[in-house]
Amino acid sequence: MKRRRMNKLYIGNLSPAATAEDLKQLFGERKLPLAGQVLLKSGYAFVDYPDQNWAIRAIETLSGKVELHGKVMEVDYSVPKKLRSRKIQIRNIPPHLQWEVLDGLLAQYGTVENVEQVNTDTETAVVNVTYATKEEAKVAIEKLSGHQFENYSFKISYIPDEEVSSSPPPQRSRRGGHSSRERGSSPGGSSQPKQLEFPLRMLVPTQFVGAIIGKEGLTIKNLTKQTQSKVDIHRKENAGAAEKPITIHATPEGCSEACRMILDIMQKEADETKSAEEIPLKILAHNSLVGRLIGKEGRNLKKIEQDTGTKITISPLQDLTIYNPERTITVKGSTEACSKAQVEIMKKLREAYENDVVAVNQQANLIPGLNLNALGIFSTGLSMLPSTPGARGAAAATPYHPFASSSAYLSGLYGAPPGSAFPHQHPLPEQEVVNLFIPTQAVGAIIGKKGQHIKQLARFAGASIKIAPAEGPDASERMVIITGPPEAQFKAQGRIFGKLKEENFFNPKEEVKLEAHIKVPSFAAGRVIGKGGKTVNELQNLTSAEVIVPRDQTPDENEEVIVKIIGHFFASQTAQRKIREIVQQVKQQEQKHAQGAPAAQQHSK
Repeated sequence: MKRRRMNKLYIGNLSPAATAEDLKQLFGERKLPLAGQVLLKSGYAFVDYPDQNWAIRAIETLSGKVELHGKVMEVDYSVPKKLRSRKIQIRNIPPHLQWEVLDGLLAQYGTVENVEQVNTDTETAVVNVTYATKEEAKVAIEKLSGHQFENYSFKISYIPDEEVSSSPPPQRSRRGGHSSRERGSSPGGSSQPKQLEFPLRMLVPTQFVGAIIGKEGLTIKNLTKQTQSKVDIHRKENAGAAEKPITIHATPEGCSEACRMILDIMQKEADETKSAEEIPLKILAHNSLVGRLIGKEGRNLKKIEQDTGTKITISPLQDLTIYNPERTITVKGSTEACSKAQVEIMKKLREAYENDVVAVNQQANLIPGLNLNALGIFSTGLSMLPSTPGARGAAAATPYHPFASSSAYLSGLYGAPPGSAFPHQHPLPEQEVVNLFIPTQAVGAIIGKKGQHIKQLARFAGASIKIAPAEGPDASERMVIITGPPEAQFKAQGRIFGKLKEENFFNPKEEVKLEAHIKVPSFAAGRVIGKGGKTVNELQNLTSAEVIVPRDQTPDENEEVIVKIIGHFFASQTAQRKIREIVQQVKQQEQKHAQGAPAAQQHSK
């Protein structure tokens, strides 16, 4: 088990008269109690905090704001020079800042490998950023320090990069993707997704929180005991808000029972205080799951409404921000009806969640050498899903990490650092070309003002991205030509799918499905189709994408033909990878055959 790292803080600009007791008293008065010793030197000191949240609070409260013996203190992370590498922390980010804006800003200074939001009780957001190189991180610190955004001034520090001084991981954690699944897998080898916990998140009116907790916490204790659940009421979130989030960790049945009991408690309290006639059930769900809950043309939602006798509405996409990746699903009806709807809603959300876990894991296995650590931040529609709790539900008390990469997504799901699970151990992958078709009216959003968005996207993904001219004045689609290795394709296509969803080019009730074209050698097309269409049918069943190899194509000047793939992001990606895998196998067989032929001829002479 990894030892928890202390967050060492440097306190500078101290008066020679300052003592360790002075510092302890000053920290204590501001409710920043120091657990360990104060290491006092001449003019500066060091203190330790076991928790990053407390360290951030100390920096924000004291640095440049508090005097001791007539001198204004400076407080920041203490990071030895050997650990000042690629990792930085950005604080004082406006909570309403849109994903695209911060993402684009970070990408200006280099390749962002990972961005992770730090859950704090500050009003502004805090993120930890890992750049690809030490030099890029240094430039970002220089350029972004004091960066003004809507009267917010960014504050930036180095944070320790343990990878710089740590020894390489043991050999077993470097084999393909195995280590990411070792932890938590049963000896029987049952599939990982079934073991993943998927908590129920609810919003409850603040006025009922006291009743849910009960006198001396007896009501909540009784609830957790009866349902064998862990219930976290996030009272500190959204100070002064009319509603508070609750996270319930349990089996699906336990979550449903706990939800039912909470609804009963609130309804009873409302009846006694005559504060409301009917309390709606509000479920929080990550945006990336909601499309599949709704279903094509809203069919899933309509069926749940009809089967349970409820009315269900979902908050709009416009409400999503850096701090809020969740949509609110409001269910109106009797307590009995709401409880039945909750079971069906969670069933759909859990199914979508588990499918995504499998899909992300497949990507790691399908793309040789895919560095999930380098995938960076996806748009809201493809961002991280809720992380699973650590030992004894350690992570349960914190809200979801909305601002994170798919790398952290895997890490949260499998409890292993993705960087070590999928290292670069392969030669540089060859450039691939994918033609992705988007609605004509979406072209402006992809290009951005003065071409800024498409430039940032190309830099972020490490790909060439061009939009082909329209085929005619009434063309409903435009072709986006993406050139780059597998990782770049994954990143660029993922962001385009996410952007179209964010900008409402697709109905909120439908999945974003796009058509992609890839070219394969004409001699390999038959293998993609398979005997009697067997391979292409298996591909469609495996990936959930529609795969079409148009017959009677005339090969182009490179002797290649087109394969069409239609589906949502993960389906399309998996199909692309499997097709390229088939083509690679055919090419290798052709090479072996070509090498063997001359040798056979020479032998026969």
